[in-house]
Formats: sequence, C-alpha cells, structure tokens
Amino acid sequence: MRVFHIDGDRFAELAGLPDNLPASGYCWVAAVRGDLRAQLVDLQTALQRWTGAQLVDLHVSDLLNAQLPSTYDYTSWYDILVFRRLAAPAAGLAETGEPPLGRAAPTGIALQAVDTSPVGFALFDRLLLTVHPNDCVVRDFFANRLQNQMPATDVRSVARTPPSPADLMLRMVNFMVDSYLELRRVLTRQLDAQQQALFDPRGGIVSWQTLLASRNAMHLLEDTCEDQRSAISEWIDALDEWPPPTDPAASREREVLRVRSRDVLEHIERVLSHVRRLEASAETAVQMHFSAQSHRTNDIMRTLTVLTAIFLPLNLVTGFFGMNFEKLPLIHSPRGFWIAFVLLLAIGAAMSAYFWRKRYIGRTP
Repeated sequence: MRVFHIDGDRFAELAGLPDNLPASGYCWVAAVRGDLRAQLVDLQTALQRWTGAQLVDLHVSDLLNAQLPSTYDYTSWYDILVFRRLAAPAAGLAETGEPPLGRAAPTGIALQAVDTSPVGFALFDRLLLTVHPNDCVVRDFFANRLQNQMPATDVRSVARTPPSPADLMLRMVNFMVDSYLELRRVLTRQLDAQQQALFDPRGGIVSWQTLLASRNAMHLLEDTCEDQRSAISEWIDALDEWPPPTDPAASREREVLRVRSRDVLEHIERVLSHVRRLEASAETAVQMHFSAQSHRTNDIMRTLTVLTAIFLPLNLVTGFFGMNFEKLPLIHSPRGFWIAFVLLLAIGAAMSAYFWRKRYIGRTP
C-alpha cells in the first residue's frame, strides 16, 4: 500500500497512513487487492478518522472482486467506480504491437484473448483510494509521472498535476481507455490476416475454432466496453447532481471534470464502435467465404458437366462402331479407323468451341 500527498505542484510519498489528512491538498492511497484485504481494518479506521465514514461492506466486496464488471455507485460520503483495464499480456500486446513472449504470432491464429482486470476507485472529497490487481502498471505509471512532473514555472504544469481526487481518477481511467484504443490496431491486423486466409485458394482447411475464438474475443471486448460506457455515463449524471460550486476556481475545476468525463466517454464510444465494425466485418467475411466456396463449387460442377456433354456424343459414336454386326459402314475399310478418329476430333472440337462461346468453360461468366 502506497500513500501519496498531492498539493498543487507538490507531490510526495508518505511513509504510511497519516494520523490526519494534510491541511491542504489531498491524499491518494493506492493498494493492491492483497494489501487491502490484509490491512482492511487499519484502512477503515483511517477512513473514519479522515472523512467520518467507512467503506460499505458491499463496496469492499466489489473492490476485492477480481471478476466484477465496470460499474458505478455512490453514497453520501463517497463515490465508487470500478473500471476494467487490459491485463498485462494484452496490454503488452497493445503497447508494442507484438504478441507477448510465449504466444504465437498473430498471422493465421485467433485474435488474442482480451484479458481484463478491474481497478477500483473510492472517491472522497480530499481522498482517492484506488485498488489495483497485483500486476497493474497504472499505479506505478502515475506515481512516476507525478514524481517527475514539471516545475510550477512551466505553463504546462497545470495540465500535468491533478487538482482534485476526481481529476486524478479520470486521468487514470482515460489512461486505461487509451490501451483499448491502441488494441484496435492489433485486432484489425489480426482480423485482416484471418480474412486473407479465408479467401486464399491454397489456404487449405479453414480453422473454424480459430474464427469462433476470434468472434468470442470481440464479443468479450464489446461487453467490457458497454459496461465501461454505462459506468462513466452514471458518473457523469452523478457529477451533474453535485452541489454547484460557490467560487470561480471551483466552477472551472467542475467544468474541467465534465470535459474529462466526456472525453473518456467519447474514447469508449470509439472503441465500442470499432469493435462492432470488426464484428460486422468478421461476419461478412464468413458469409463471403461461403459464397466464394459455393461459386467455386458451381464452377467445378459446370466444368464437369461440360466435359460430360463433350464426351457424350463421342461415346455414342464409339458405341455405334462397337456393335457386333457384320455389315457396318467403314468396318472393313483400311481407312475406317482414321475417318472415325477425325470424326471424333471434329465433334469434340465443335462441342468445345460451342461451349467456349457460351462461356461455359475457359472464361468466367
């Protein structure tokens, strides 16, 4: 469990849970689920001392639940937001564009499984409690970023230092959504590779299990994004119901929160829209594959039918000369074989030319 104090442009990591909240600024308490479970009593006592309220037991269960979908809830003392991020293997895939160590390359395989894990936020007036999985990089990323922030004399320092716990929470959520935006490129490349394999005439047997796994991965990502959108939408509705600020600085801060919230929601909408396009593209590719297979089968059957039609009169002629009669035309002539042979060639050539002109063979109709 790590505790940070943020006051304007000053950012410091505290040795542990303080007795009281600092007089100015706010605190950020970041813990992994194991630490929260082990130090829950101490944390609840500190929350009671700092804010006059403790986490509701149902919300504690939500923060400790590794399978909880993205959701939002609130009480009179705090707001709670659970947001699912990309887990480490998929996040590494999204950041580098390459499959993680030990996994196959994307060409010709199923889409990488969208592995996600929840990050919990408990938002108080002057305190932000975040609960992360063990392999979460969000906490370390923001801790290092805030520790290395620019000095106050830099005009960009205002945008780099979160002025409130809600602003810090939205920045973390936006960082997690950006991972989904980066994942779109990887999913698109892998789906394109599968579509090319579908229409490759020398591709052999198509692995329908691979296609099914890819479609399931996209369905999972769509469900995750829909839960995220619902949670952020509820947060925006709750933000509009907050008491109106009394001073211009607080009004500006509230407006910045609305802008950040809408930006996060817009990013989620972009990911959701892209995933739905990928799903539609995958379904269309499968339908086009079956249409192409049906067209290829029709071409094969048409060719076989034409060959049968060409050899049918030839079989008739050879069958005629194969009759066991003494008196047959050309049967005793020394030139009979060659006359019959030329006749068979002429009939075959005439039939082939006729079907060629009809575009039954040789050229695609």
